[in-house]
Amino acid sequence: MISSSKSVSLMLALPFLLFTIAYSTCNEPFNQILQKRSIRNCKKLATLGAEFGWNYNMGNDTEIDIIFGVNLKETPSWVAWGLNPGDEPQMVGTKAIIAVVQPNGSLSVETYSITSSTKIGCELLPSVVDFEVKRKEAESSNTSGYFTLSATLVLPSAKYNISNLNHVWQVGFFADGLQPMQHPATLQNFDSTDTIDLIAAKNHGIGRHRRHLRMMHGILNIVGWGIFLPIGVIIARYFRKFPYPVKCWYILHVSCQIVGYSLGTAGWAIGLWLGHASRHYAFRTHRILAIFIFTFTSLQMLALRLKPKPHDDYRKYWDMYHHFLGYALLAAISVNIFQGIHILKPDVTWEWSYVGVLVVLALIVLVFEICTWTKFLKPKKDQNKQSQPSDNQPQTSVSK
Repeated sequence: MISSSKSVSLMLALPFLLFTIAYSTCNEPFNQILQKRSIRNCKKLATLGAEFGWNYNMGNDTEIDIIFGVNLKETPSWVAWGLNPGDEPQMVGTKAIIAVVQPNGSLSVETYSITSSTKIGCELLPSVVDFEVKRKEAESSNTSGYFTLSATLVLPSAKYNISNLNHVWQVGFFADGLQPMQHPATLQNFDSTDTIDLIAAKNHGIGRHRRHLRMMHGILNIVGWGIFLPIGVIIARYFRKFPYPVKCWYILHVSCQIVGYSLGTAGWAIGLWLGHASRHYAFRTHRILAIFIFTFTSLQMLALRLKPKPHDDYRKYWDMYHHFLGYALLAAISVNIFQGIHILKPDVTWEWSYVGVLVVLALIVLVFEICTWTKFLKPKKDQNKQSQPSDNQPQTSVSK
């Protein structure tokens, strides 16, 4: 009897347990919004702090209830969510539901068709889409901290497969009446597409793999260009002859440069692929600096084979060029790493971690510079003392 009562209790508790698990991937305030509307599935989206909840009912045509929400860290003028019936998730071809804040503060929700003309700046106005939209509404709540967009969609099964659904989302900060204006041109905005399986609640677009490659690109460049190369320069400057001569300084210097160059080149190659794959946007300053860094770092590496001999007449001029170019590259590398962090907009710890690396390297250089100048000035000071006669030294005179 006790066993059967436990079984009954477990069966009664199971739906609530599953309900909790379904919500576990979203933030609690958004979960509460979903619970009020009996939405059973939820997923955090990859960009813009967006979250997406849905129910689905299979039939001749599939009916889905959706709620799309963004956190109100900044107050948007419009939010959008839509489906692309094409082969890949992208802006052009998307059939979107867009909520626009009107001048009087009210919210207007309409359907829009995004075309190639929209991309080049032509006006975007409400239009009919190829699926039925019911009960569309939007809400901006300071209590929950979310701007939400909800609707019920009736999708033709022949055109939309909910186990392989291309969806697009977006946020903008300017609008003119019912016309949403251009969204910000950041990587987060360009990346706001994915392919989702509503049945299994999984993403299987290429966006996730591309984000992993970007992360790897950043790590390799920071470690290679941003850490190993500066350490190699520090070794060459402070352990060659003065102030702390080390016999194996050249091996250490070259080893750091080779490791740094290899890691940086791998990161640069990944960056080339990412640039080629990103057909709809480009980050010109970051790309130009990357080409400059790779080109002239490769030129620096040729010194392993092509540098002049110590007794050559023009060796001193080559040393000046080699040192100047090395320091210029370190400056360009630091600037471009910050450029990359600004483009990716990852967690703030990335930027502060690299700032910490620069501070540590700067402190090491400062300590060695103080030691260098102390050792350099001390012999001169001692020499000056020896050259001056002591006040207590007896003076002799020769009388005729």
